[in-house]
Amino acid sequence: MANSLTPPAFTPADTLICVALEDELPRELLPDWQVVYTGVGKINATQAIAEAWPKHRPRVILNFGTAGATAPRIRGLVRVTEFAQRDMDVRGLGFALGETPFEDLGTIQFGEGGLSCGTGDQFVMSPPELRTDLVDMESYALAKYARSKEVDFICYKYVSDRADDNAANDWSTQVKKGARAFLDNVIMKQPAASY
Repeated sequence: MANSLTPPAFTPADTLICVALEDELPRELLPDWQVVYTGVGKINATQAIAEAWPKHRPRVILNFGTAGATAPRIRGLVRVTEFAQRDMDVRGLGFALGETPFEDLGTIQFGEGGLSCGTGDQFVMSPPELRTDLVDMESYALAKYARSKEVDFICYKYVSDRADDNAANDWSTQVKKGARAFLDNVIMKQPAASY
């Protein structure tokens, strides 16, 4: 699948950057941007964006963070445009894996040409049952919130691990590399960027 890193235009004034941990994107690297550290997981991400929304009211919610890749060909910084909830499992009541009961919204799409990401509240160390290109712990919640507010959602993930039994060690050594890749390939490509 092709994956363009070319970012749509957005500015510090109209964008809220959401990152789970400051280790993934230190605040001092983006002094002119509005950054919210959500904490890890879907509940924390939802709570953080809901608390930040009244103050910022952005035109764009931009999510950056690390993710595990489910295929060896996926490396480095990638754009994500499709979001699934990999740990929603109500198959016992006849719903598909990833489908929230009694809700029309399933997989969320923002744009084209990006990869898919399955969000769940587990650090993945073996292949998940719901197949996506990447796995993370926050993006689906942020995408769903953006959809509910009818604003743009842009997501970039830095592949930190292979979502396998080495994932914890790989994540620890790769997490800091993602910030530089994000700055160089996304933030610095914006019209008024001068970092």
